[in-house]
Amino acid sequence: MHMADALLSPAVGGTMWAASAGTIAYCSAKVRSELDDRKVPLMGVLGAFLFAAQMINFTIPATGSSGHLGGGLLLAILLGPHAAFLTIASVLVVQALFFADGGLLALGCNIFNMGFFPAFVAYPFVYKKLLGNNPSRMRLTTATLIAAVVGLQLGPFGVVLETFFSGISALPFATFAILMQPIHLAIGIVEGVVTVAVVSFVYKARPEILQGALAARPIDNHPLRNVLLAFLAVAILTGGGISLFASKNPDGLEWAIAKVTGNEELAGPRQGVHGALAAIQEKSAFLPDYSFKKPAEPKDRVGDPAPEKKNEAEDDLGTSMAGIVGTLLTLALAFISGFILKKRNKAV
Repeated sequence: MHMADALLSPAVGGTMWAASAGTIAYCSAKVRSELDDRKVPLMGVLGAFLFAAQMINFTIPATGSSGHLGGGLLLAILLGPHAAFLTIASVLVVQALFFADGGLLALGCNIFNMGFFPAFVAYPFVYKKLLGNNPSRMRLTTATLIAAVVGLQLGPFGVVLETFFSGISALPFATFAILMQPIHLAIGIVEGVVTVAVVSFVYKARPEILQGALAARPIDNHPLRNVLLAFLAVAILTGGGISLFASKNPDGLEWAIAKVTGNEELAGPRQGVHGALAAIQEKSAFLPDYSFKKPAEPKDRVGDPAPEKKNEAEDDLGTSMAGIVGTLLTLALAFISGFILKKRNKAV
């Protein structure tokens, strides 16, 4: 669901940049006043985990499409909505700058769609309301599944609205929405199942991590080392290895665009704001599309491996490298963000 710049006008992209920046400032102020020492490494590790998890596209049967974890609801449950939003923003900044996953003009839209709706709509108004004060395991599962689906319906609808108000693509509002919402309903169900599994693991291992009604003890009373190491190990394994088996099918957004236009990607303007930001991203993305940059193809020499095998091996190595490097970059950015906020809180 990472939007490309080709869908957006500078006015809409700039407006959503401002909305996301304002939300980041608000969340930073809230986190600064609430953050404890143990939440900082948790933000970093969960950010790394989410980066790696989003590299795993799973096939949506009978559609020719795929989806990946959004992760907004999961982070809101484990971190609270404000720290979750900052962590998601860290993931998306790393993806856009270093891997060209989502455009720079579209970065504000992507942060808002994938962060605001699950953290500030689905989490407080669906998940917490359904959970109640004394949740059973069944109630926890039901609340998580429904909230995940709601979040994965609101985000794509935000994409449709932002595309429509931009008015620079040939995607008609009704047709685009009719395609986007059902495919993301299927993705939302899978997201709900994964979120339930992760939350259940944390509930068994360290229930005090969970926010709100499930919090059993203050998070800073007990070491979190085992849980942190488990998430970090899964993140590195996922990004560096399991990502090689991700579905090659277009994701829900690309699939919907292809159904309308016949192409998975739209060619956007190459001048003005679009061209300037594309040039910046081309220089900053050292592993575009989670693979090595493709040099000009030299002529084959006698004795060289078959080009297909060479390319496949290079692509696999590039994907593994991107998974590991991206996981560590996200870990560092989310951790540094939390550390700076904590230091500023102590200085106030």
